[in-house]
Amino acid sequence: MRPLTDQDIRGSFVNCSKGEAKRLFVPRDLGERIWEDLDFLGWRDPGAPDRAYLVTERADQGRPVGVALRFQPARRGSRHRSMCSLCLTTHPRGGVSLMTARRAGAAGREGNSVGAYMCADLACSLYLRGRKVPESGMRIEESLTLDEQIARALGNLYAFLDKV
Repeated sequence: MRPLTDQDIRGSFVNCSKGEAKRLFVPRDLGERIWEDLDFLGWRDPGAPDRAYLVTERADQGRPVGVALRFQPARRGSRHRSMCSLCLTTHPRGGVSLMTARRAGAAGREGNSVGAYMCADLACSLYLRGRKVPESGMRIEESLTLDEQIARALGNLYAFLDKV
């Protein structure tokens, strides 16, 4: 992914107004990110425990595409494991959350939304590349190459974005 600026990010959102995009929290460490390891930029809003944001580049659209997400903070103490629908990383105890996005346009204004189970920290790219280790200490070993896993994760992400 190419480095994005604050302006690139704020102008990319498809499911919120320009005013909402202007007011949303954008990470201040954009210059320190290792962009070549990212397939998308995802972050949670430290001031709003139920909000997260995701921005990616879509070659077919020629510009970054961003979505504002809502999620229910995970309940602690759960003994089951959950799997992210993007990168297929499994996490124990709330490491995966149902992220919902208001649909773009009139459908979103009417309250329609779509959702997907994603890594709660939105670090899918880092899990795939082994730059971050899930709390369980490992990922499920796959026969796909890293490039194939990245392509699958992007395909899953784009399918979600197409629904927004």
